[in-house]
Amino acid sequence: MHREFFGKDQSGKDIELFIFTNTNGTQVKITTLGAAITSFIFKDTNGIMRDVVLGYDKAEDYIKNPCYFGVIVGRCVNRISNAKVTINDIEYPLEVTEGTWNSHSGSNGVSRRNWEVESIDEEKNRITLKIFSAHLEQGFPGNMTMKVTYTLTEDDAICIDYEAVSDMDTIANLTNHSYFNLAGHDSGETGSQQLKLYAKAYTPVDSDTIIPTGEIRSVEDTPFDFTEFKALDRDLEVPDEQIICAGGYNHNFVNDNKDKFGLIAEARCEETGIHLYAYTDCPGVQLYAGRYIEEQKGKAGVIYGAYHGFCLETQYFPDAVNRPEFKSPVLKGGEVYSSSTVYRLALECTCGEEK
Repeated sequence: MHREFFGKDQSGKDIELFIFTNTNGTQVKITTLGAAITSFIFKDTNGIMRDVVLGYDKAEDYIKNPCYFGVIVGRCVNRISNAKVTINDIEYPLEVTEGTWNSHSGSNGVSRRNWEVESIDEEKNRITLKIFSAHLEQGFPGNMTMKVTYTLTEDDAICIDYEAVSDMDTIANLTNHSYFNLAGHDSGETGSQQLKLYAKAYTPVDSDTIIPTGEIRSVEDTPFDFTEFKALDRDLEVPDEQIICAGGYNHNFVNDNKDKFGLIAEARCEETGIHLYAYTDCPGVQLYAGRYIEEQKGKAGVIYGAYHGFCLETQYFPDAVNRPEFKSPVLKGGEVYSSSTVYRLALECTCGEEK
């Protein structure tokens, strides 16, 4: 493990960068700012080291970070309708971030704050970061402590373990917002990269708010059928009302494994031979194909733009707090929220076998 100074936060506190490398040479970089994954570097089939996540070289860019590259989002990822939640018959107004809704908990969320290092285990390539969110911060009830533990394993996986506890009933729905590009962060659009989801259903959205309507719909015979590998851009031109209203894929998919930890997604890139496996115990995963990535300068001066990365955000369903038909993200006071997500990289032979 290597530890570096990465800059100063808004209050003048040091921001740190931690670099973990396993015996295969796979490397993960984590910063305390937003508890973000800044790099995930892996050797492709040609022996070239590829950084497969979008990000920045400077801490100040993570403070702005309009697309949430690599950060932890909380207390609640995704959209909440009418920018309010009702818990125990008490209505709590939230920040209206766009339109009439709240997105990713608001503009001053934990994704733009400097987390505290709780522990480091160099032998296991593991770090635990934590942050405190006061009662009514961002509008949510309860004093809450959130923790995230990152572990780089010897089989080239980033294991992400979340934990949270509050002294009042509140919402806990955390995710990591990494954008993946399996050809490398500097390689441009990801449309030809292929995806498979272990999800036979998805939650269609309202055309005005892009918030789920409450329906759970089969993916069969729709552009949302990723039950077999297909290119991310294959069906983007299909005249489907859900594709049109969301500008492509920006939808929650229903995890076939339900509440059991298991494989939710696979992605692969023929050019590099890199294969991504995503596992989770969350009820859903948000596939965002990156249509609205703002043109901006990323790592090594690379200009990022639309479709240069895709997200697999593990989560409770969007707006679940306002949808009794969805599993509730409400965490009871004094109880512990815990969840795990794993992103593992591997090489895939042309015969389909891993090595």
